[in-house]
Amino acid sequence: MIGIDRWQEIFGVLRRNKLRTFLTSLSVSWGIFMLVILLGAGTGLENAVKYKFRDDAVNSIWIWSGKTTKAYAGLPIGRNIRFTNGDYEAIKRSIPEIDHITSRYYLRGDAYVVRYGDRTSSFDIRATHPDHRYLENTIIVKGRFLDDHDQAERRKVTVIGQRVSDFLFRGDDPIGKYLTIGGISYLVIGVFEDEGGENEMRKMYIPISTAQQAYGGGDTVHTIMFTLANTNLAGSKRIEKEVRKILATRHKYDPTDKRAIRLRNQLEGPAEVEQIFSMIRIFIWVVGIGTIVAGIVGVSNIMLISVKERTREIGLRKAVGATPGSLIALVMQESVFLTSLAGYCGVVVGVICLEIMDRILPKNEYFMNPQVDLSVVLGATVLLVLFGALAGFVPARRAARVNPIVALREE
Repeated sequence: MIGIDRWQEIFGVLRRNKLRTFLTSLSVSWGIFMLVILLGAGTGLENAVKYKFRDDAVNSIWIWSGKTTKAYAGLPIGRNIRFTNGDYEAIKRSIPEIDHITSRYYLRGDAYVVRYGDRTSSFDIRATHPDHRYLENTIIVKGRFLDDHDQAERRKVTVIGQRVSDFLFRGDDPIGKYLTIGGISYLVIGVFEDEGGENEMRKMYIPISTAQQAYGGGDTVHTIMFTLANTNLAGSKRIEKEVRKILATRHKYDPTDKRAIRLRNQLEGPAEVEQIFSMIRIFIWVVGIGTIVAGIVGVSNIMLISVKERTREIGLRKAVGATPGSLIALVMQESVFLTSLAGYCGVVVGVICLEIMDRILPKNEYFMNPQVDLSVVLGATVLLVLFGALAGFVPARRAARVNPIVALREE
């Protein structure tokens, strides 16, 4: 039974050996401190890498046209592949896993020039379908985004980025006002922000059907992209092959020709990052646990010395009726208390250091929000208790085996 007398005895032993207790606790604290710091730093790096995926939907596939590098069905190499509205419709119709799909038509030359009143500048104009907002994670802050009616009726409407609005309208509400793009008037129907940063908010969107008609694009499409619903990396790889087959059939090129079209599977990035950081976490745990074990070995050795110094006391206890179980409990309780207290201090100091690090480091895209999950801290605490019990078991067993007659003869 753990009573107040036993705690008083434990504290008395620790007070009599202050330096030894401090150095032993320091080794354990340092081990858990380093584990917390390494895990927090790893989380900071992981958050920074994942932050780079914030701009585009991570469950998406992007396709660009290219140039053939293989002869096929009597056709020569070096043919430029040109996507059309038909390719967009074919992919949309043939892939049931598609959640949102859009295509892009890029304006070139003077079409970039945007004017409102006496203010003129060049902005990146993206002609898209309504679903494009889901591919770019576009956040509408005023008005609305493009819709199916804008597309079907080829309306001359535009959605502008916040920085475009700031430059052209200087704080005025742009909704309902007209500006010109390449000399053609467009009604502003919405303003958006984008987590991709300043550059993304210097862009403008117009219906792709309007751009193809107004700027001589015909049925040309420059990029096709879509998101997948409830599909993992393996499923997206299968869809990649289906898309390559569809486009190869339509444009008559070898389906194995990787240069005919360029395809980017956004699901690959997060999967690769997760795999890399899983390996880093394993490495950190191995290093951290190794450091903790070194401290625990020190605790065990100190407890052995403590038992050796108290051999006469232990023999007297056994002579007056102390059971082996009570002696084992006494030594193990002291060991668990010492390691748990030292470990708790290491955890607290580690968390405080991570918080200070997060506050004093300048905001950047390479290291963000270093922190340790609560479950990890609790797991490390449980691990310390188990290690503390293990460190005290060998000395405790030795204490239980002391022969009281021999012990009482020791000076």
